[in-house]
Amino acid sequence: MRSTLVFSFALVAALSGSAFAAIESIDTGTLLTEMSDLHRLADFPEMPYKTVQFSSFDRRSNEPGGPDWFGNADGFGNEPIPGFEAVIREPDAEGVGEYLICDVAGAGAIVRTWTAWIHGTIRLYLDGADEPVYDGPADTFLRCPYRAWVVACGLDEADLAGTFAQRDAGYCPIPFAKRCRMTWVGRIKRTHFYHVQVRLYESAVDVTTFQPDDLKTHAEAFRKTARVLAHPDQEYAHQSSEEATPISATIESGQKQEVLKLEGPKAIERLTLKVTADDLNRALRQTVLHIICDDYPWGQVQAPVGDFFGSAPGVNPYDTLPFTVAPDGTMTCRYVMPFKKSLRILLENRGKQSIEATGSALPVPYEWNDERSMHFRARWRVDHNLTASHEPGVDMPFLIANGSGVYVGTTLLLLNPCRPPTTYGGWWGEGDEKVFVDDDAVPSTFGTGSEDYFNYSYSVPDIFAHPYCGQPRNDGPGNRGFVTNFRWHILDALPFHTRMAFYLELISHDTTPGMSYARIAYHYGRPGLMDDHAPITDEDLRHLELRANYMPAPTFGARNARFHQAEDLVKGKPTLSFKTDNLWSGGRLMLWHPTSAGDEIEFRIPVKQDAPHAILIGWALTPQSGRVSVKLDGEPCRFRGGSDTRDLHVPYRQLLRQYEPHEDVALMAGDHVLTIRFEGSSGTTSDPVVGIDYIGVQNKKRR
Repeated sequence: MRSTLVFSFALVAALSGSAFAAIESIDTGTLLTEMSDLHRLADFPEMPYKTVQFSSFDRRSNEPGGPDWFGNADGFGNEPIPGFEAVIREPDAEGVGEYLICDVAGAGAIVRTWTAWIHGTIRLYLDGADEPVYDGPADTFLRCPYRAWVVACGLDEADLAGTFAQRDAGYCPIPFAKRCRMTWVGRIKRTHFYHVQVRLYESAVDVTTFQPDDLKTHAEAFRKTARVLAHPDQEYAHQSSEEATPISATIESGQKQEVLKLEGPKAIERLTLKVTADDLNRALRQTVLHIICDDYPWGQVQAPVGDFFGSAPGVNPYDTLPFTVAPDGTMTCRYVMPFKKSLRILLENRGKQSIEATGSALPVPYEWNDERSMHFRARWRVDHNLTASHEPGVDMPFLIANGSGVYVGTTLLLLNPCRPPTTYGGWWGEGDEKVFVDDDAVPSTFGTGSEDYFNYSYSVPDIFAHPYCGQPRNDGPGNRGFVTNFRWHILDALPFHTRMAFYLELISHDTTPGMSYARIAYHYGRPGLMDDHAPITDEDLRHLELRANYMPAPTFGARNARFHQAEDLVKGKPTLSFKTDNLWSGGRLMLWHPTSAGDEIEFRIPVKQDAPHAILIGWALTPQSGRVSVKLDGEPCRFRGGSDTRDLHVPYRQLLRQYEPHEDVALMAGDHVLTIRFEGSSGTTSDPVVGIDYIGVQNKKRR
């Protein structure tokens, strides 16, 4: 076992006080209930534990700040050192070996799993049993362990989607009383990414070991959890029977105004805010939220309003367990905020326009416990004008704190002014999360890539939200522009007793100057917690814009491409208009206005050399967009993924995406004809448009 798994239970018992004697038993049902219980996070754990992560991280990264600290051989296959705890059986003549993922003694629970891709077999042994409780495909287990048992237990497999299975991660608690041992059998030279997060309880805790029939025994808890996680804003049950206290204020430029004050002991169970301003994007970044508990000199919460709610810049709707952002700009936080004496909410307008703020705070009775109660904390920080690069990486601090508390969430808000239009080249997040807890000499949580930490993989620009994670903004093409990622640690919270240091490596594919990197580490802290927060400056809050006159760069995934403005290649006189914004190449987007399904627009595609080519098309995704198909020289082309059509409609947002035909095409030198056909509207718009930003011709001949 790694030394990082060793921690002091004497200290934990002291922090828990008399509550330690009242520990009850833990089983699959209690853990299922925890998955939608935000109240329990506000108190230091009564049943003390440490959360650790086993992953395929680069095993050369064993010395903080040392020569291989930013090593990236973390699951791609054929690593210099196998990315496992140990080699159980060396590869045979077929290249198949057996490797140890984890082997921990004592009581605990698996709380999160993840993979981008892995082949082979996982075997899970609990409490020293000779027969594994799971012996099957590694990919199936790591994406959602319960999938192996749910149908046999009479439950609906559909209840796993987006709840227990969130993007590429599985949140399926598997408790054990004495031991958890997991092995992988596979070819070490092939891809094998994995994360396995485990709670390790104090040995005196009574834990009932998981059995597959637990899902049948605790079917009611399973279904209730699935229902709440599927629709948090609708299904989350608040405990308060009190009336919400309204918030309403007009705040002029340069003013700081108290908008709410409550006397304690109590807690806020739900905070809702909506900001209105002439320039909402500026207002959401330049209006700072301060939440001050118990007369502390600085707010435990200090963050721009939009950033605090994970919606910046602008309103980017999503629905998760602790946060919801509605399309109309109403933003809700359900993290519980306890206070002993008083709580004050102040809004500080650091912009040059007046703003209006409306909303409410829902108070709930709360008995402050001097041994276990904690304040909710979220202090924003930003670094502007960074130059991201592949070598060397840099560890970006999210939180460095001395004291005791629980880490419960992360938001990262980027401006990534990269030029490659593909995820290969424009990717900003090759770096790993590194979390030091208490006396860790090396991280007890060491990841394999930024998107892996946020529960997705392969740097995809998809817009998505699940109860514990999401990417509500990613402008494109590729990963260019404003990007927001978040992950909430609910079942996999990270308690700390003396110290927390949370870092995320910044490593990009291409050297990218001018990056803005804002972040929030959401956590609870016992009174006396000290962190490394610095005051927020006006320069920190300055308005950010994409660079003007963007054109895709013919590098990385777009190597050997020649890019053209779409309007420069259009044939005939179709009905066109133009939209200006720095999101689009050259600062403007060509909008084609088809009148009915079946309308077509043609483009002249110049080819310089006989060779296989890919046609790269920059499309606008908007609420007014519809479905399209493509032909090249009269021959239908499928899009990558095999579909004949592509739906460009998205609600609420405008995105730039590069979609191209499924296969490269052998083209002769000369002009060719690209035909785009409108296949009909997807939304309710009566005036559909097709936005075509740029067209690239990529020579795929090897050089």
